[in-house]
Amino acid sequence: MTETQERRAAGHEPSPPAPPKRRRRRSRVSSRPLHLMLLPAIVLVVIYEYGPMVGIVMAFQDYVPAFGFFGSEWVGWDNFEFVLSLPDTRQVVWNTIFIASMKIVAGLIAPLLTALLLNEVGKAAFRRSVQTVIYLPHFLSWVILGGILIDVLSPSNGIVNQFLGIFGVDPIYFLGDNDWFPYTLVVSDTWKEFGFNTVVYLAAITAIDPSLYEVASVDGAGRLRQTWHITLPGMAPIIVLLATLSLGNVLNAGFEQVFVMYSPQVYDSGDIIDTFVFRLGLIDFQYSAAAAVGLFKSVVSLLFIGLSYFLAYRFARYRIF
Repeated sequence: MTETQERRAAGHEPSPPAPPKRRRRRSRVSSRPLHLMLLPAIVLVVIYEYGPMVGIVMAFQDYVPAFGFFGSEWVGWDNFEFVLSLPDTRQVVWNTIFIASMKIVAGLIAPLLTALLLNEVGKAAFRRSVQTVIYLPHFLSWVILGGILIDVLSPSNGIVNQFLGIFGVDPIYFLGDNDWFPYTLVVSDTWKEFGFNTVVYLAAITAIDPSLYEVASVDGAGRLRQTWHITLPGMAPIIVLLATLSLGNVLNAGFEQVFVMYSPQVYDSGDIIDTFVFRLGLIDFQYSAAAAVGLFKSVVSLLFIGLSYFLAYRFARYRIF
């Protein structure tokens, strides 16, 4: 111990003052502006999503517009019994499930195969061009595409039937034949929307470690085996996620598309729940019966959506909260 340290220990020499502690300034970022940015969206959701839910009471009333919600007679489950007794109800429900299920399957397979094929393209410029071309129909409404398809699929002067006529095939009434109409809906919807999911699958492919392909090529695996043992397993979480989340659309067969393209000739195979509710409520003025059908569809869809989120968390560890 030095002389200075001995003096300090004995108390004869004061120790030097400790350096002042610097206070750390905590930068507190207020979240109030972020909440204010959400306010317009919340107001719109409340007005247009939760506000119309008041009309659910029509499903349990003999609703008369002149009397309103509070003056109409309460009839309980009579509207549901009336709807179930209609001869078209079972066919409408079957058409909805059949068309929606085919759309779900085709909407999963078509973009997956397209993404795998585009992944094998070596030229990036060509790959980007193809992505842009197949993605463009997603931005067009069914009002525009419906008019195009009506002309293209016309049995008299449509380009599709003219092409089939070269091979001796008789004209096919795609939009007026009950045998062809559901599949026409599925093919046209898949053509319009598969470009969007293709981009999602391509993003999943880019997240796969490239070194896995290098190791596989060193071991002698060709492109097909690399796709089967590396690409598809790497995309499995996204495939499972999209497949499970699509279960919520089992009763959504696409109102806008069907409404634009169907006609009374194909009611037997193309009439779905949404178009049935439209005709029942806004054409036949049976508001209570239409509300009962819409409520039934909403409840079933809610159950399927809950099931889809449970399966998405169970198999893909996806959760929204």
